[in-house]
Amino acid sequence: MGTENALYTILVEKIKQESLILPTLPEVALRVREAADDPEINLGQMSEIISHDAALSMGMLKVANSAMLGRGIRVETVNQAVTRIGLRQIKSIATAMALEQVFISENEIVSMYLKKSWSKTVDVASVAISLMTFYLKENKHSPLMLETVTLAALIHSIGVLPILTEAENHPDVFANPTFLQQAIIKLSSNVGAEVTKAWGLSEDFTDIVQNWSDLTILPEEVHYLDFIRAGAIYHGIFKNESTKETLLKRYVAKGILPDINFMANDEFTEMVSDVKTMFS
Repeated sequence: MGTENALYTILVEKIKQESLILPTLPEVALRVREAADDPEINLGQMSEIISHDAALSMGMLKVANSAMLGRGIRVETVNQAVTRIGLRQIKSIATAMALEQVFISENEIVSMYLKKSWSKTVDVASVAISLMTFYLKENKHSPLMLETVTLAALIHSIGVLPILTEAENHPDVFANPTFLQQAIIKLSSNVGAEVTKAWGLSEDFTDIVQNWSDLTILPEEVHYLDFIRAGAIYHGIFKNESTKETLLKRYVAKGILPDINFMANDEFTEMVSDVKTMFS
């Protein structure tokens, strides 16, 4: 127990002192984000940057041909994919596509936790993206954007990474995996918020990462948090049945869900499966 308390104290103190080692975005994601902020950039130049990374190129083709953006005619080149996705969306989607590269470790135990975390993240993101897709079909003038919920959902649990990295330096903690899980539950939101700041993401992303699991925060208007939380409900991350029912009824009232059982229907389930293929 002493080692566990020590690790917990170390984590809390490093967060306060801003000395916790945070993950860095893959270089290709940084290049894409920098290029997307250049008002002079064009689709051809952006395609050239993306083409230098095989994994990102494949990811962009998957997105362009996905249920989100697919329009019947398959795109075959990065240039076609970038054209279909558009420069506005590229910044968030490229960052999202590169995230899997961050969830790696040479430590066997840490690697296991990271793979589990990434898998759960993709599960939640697939539901959030699917639900947003259905919502935007019925609410074409909504200010919410699909590319924003894509990135937000894929970084909502990013705080797990620094915690596991720090725990790797204190192997005794793995004698009690329950503690590690509790440390993640208690600290990952605050740590994740620090990651979004370090990556230069907007305050909106910081708020989402920090607050998605805090169910005392319930936006009156339709919000990105609603879609991420719907993903958490879908995959049983929120355990309390009363809480889940209350949230689902709230989403029906807000017009996010047509009815409380919507996410159980075949069309939605198929959409979730299609979206998930983008990240596998």
